[in-house]
Amino acid sequence: MAGVIKLESDPRITVLALSWRDIKAPKAGGAEIHTHEMLSRADHKKIRIIHFSPLFDSALPDETIDGVRYLRQGNIFSVISAAHAFYRANRDRIDFVIDQCNTHRFFTPFWVPQEKRIFYIHQLTREIWDIQATFPVSTLGKHLETPMLRMNRNDRAVITVSESTKKDLVAVGFPAERITIVPNALSKDTCACAQNIPEKVTPATFIYVGRFAHYKGIDAAIEALGIVKKTYPDARLWCVGKKDDTYIANTLHPICERYGLTEGAPESNADVIYWGFVSDAQKMQLQGQAKALLFPSVREGWGIIVLEAGIMNTPSIVYDAPGCRDAVDNGKTGYLCRENTPQELARLMSQTLDNPSEYASMQKVARDFSKQFSWDKSAKIFTDLILNLGKGSV
Repeated sequence: MAGVIKLESDPRITVLALSWRDIKAPKAGGAEIHTHEMLSRADHKKIRIIHFSPLFDSALPDETIDGVRYLRQGNIFSVISAAHAFYRANRDRIDFVIDQCNTHRFFTPFWVPQEKRIFYIHQLTREIWDIQATFPVSTLGKHLETPMLRMNRNDRAVITVSESTKKDLVAVGFPAERITIVPNALSKDTCACAQNIPEKVTPATFIYVGRFAHYKGIDAAIEALGIVKKTYPDARLWCVGKKDDTYIANTLHPICERYGLTEGAPESNADVIYWGFVSDAQKMQLQGQAKALLFPSVREGWGIIVLEAGIMNTPSIVYDAPGCRDAVDNGKTGYLCRENTPQELARLMSQTLDNPSEYASMQKVARDFSKQFSWDKSAKIFTDLILNLGKGSV
């Protein structure tokens, strides 16, 4: 086909990885970091990797980053046909195709042979549809998720990031023996920040890090602070992440009014402080200064932010939800809520303040727990999977 890039012959195993975003995309997040770290740290002497995703403003259509060739064409819709055309033009030189499902997908069961297909998914969406979307989109999305997933249950292999997601996939018919967990890990920059851990600030300060989205639980974190302040009037909450002024006005501000909480910028003495978007280095320092991270999300692929807090000597208080529970060793590196409610979150916040000796022990274990997660280890799991698939042993 005219205009379609043709790959040169290469003795290495060639992997085509398909995704709706890449590491440089404006809205790149945790999924894109995991993808890039996994692909870029693979054994490139034995594996050639081409990543295919939509084009965006200022992006190069063809560039190599950390050993991975990034090709970009079309938008989130037309990229599917562009990827199909690229595969057809190079199918004799492509050994495996990774279809990353992050709500968006490339429908590879319709155009890639089963023996070449690898399904890659971070988390199921399930109840997130009810929280983030409105009827009828919410109902449609929720009911279509399982049949859409089952399209890929016979793929040659499956990659995911946590035991929670693995269990979810097995529940809808994926063979457990075909699922490989490639854990999230901490970057070198994150580990470098952990060489300089600040003192905890006073008064007692809790921290939320993440998007201003209802399913992420920032509203629950603020309500929990309102409850805690009845016993600890000086307690406060730092909210770190790109602000959504509409969400703050419509959802968070009414909660603050109900509990008599003040809101403000970092230089203020408010009960709830909105830091907005900060650099990674500043984010790590803020987590190190906080008493505990609040992570009341209803579903995640993996709670990478919990590991980041842990390596800064900061335990986490986490909802018992898929992907979240995988990142905490309950009672040792942090607390897992018995019920996913602001009241339970508040109870455990108070527990971190009431039991200083238990808290000090938890700090050390949280740090040691976080250190065991390495991108090099995770990339080796991915490399071994691809090499074994190439030998026909998986």
